[in-house]
Amino acid sequence: MIHVVLYEPEIPSNTGNIIRLCANTGAQLHVIRPLGFELDDKKLKRAGLDYHEWARMQIWDNLTACLENLATQGVGLDAIYPLTTKGHATPHTSDLNRPVALLMGPETRGLPEVVRMLFPEQHWVRLPMAETSRSLNLSNATAVIVYEAWRQQGFKALI
Repeated sequence: MIHVVLYEPEIPSNTGNIIRLCANTGAQLHVIRPLGFELDDKKLKRAGLDYHEWARMQIWDNLTACLENLATQGVGLDAIYPLTTKGHATPHTSDLNRPVALLMGPETRGLPEVVRMLFPEQHWVRLPMAETSRSLNLSNATAVIVYEAWRQQGFKALI
């Protein structure tokens, strides 16, 4: 199982794209409040097209509640991979061939240090980029790591 956790997402079109990604891969989507948009936002719905009904999405009031739920599903802190430019591991060097949660931060500021520090530093994942680059778009970065996790899991049905 692959869980995608969006921590305080800010841009509705990115979240809509990730809803579509999760619907097409079978990943479970968790969205942590506060959101930078309303859930009925036109941009969110446009980006997600008609995939909202196919995606498994849970909205959480805080990260703690989400982490407690993940733990009941066998995804403890040692199976959560924060995506951050501060990471040393990459998706292809990380063991994603098991139930995992991929944690993404807000688009304009990334995961706060206090959140990153909840997880083992060796699990902090970065995406390789040209040295002069700052970051990738959130929905693109999420797609890269979801597909690497799914590849490692043999593209088995996730639902």
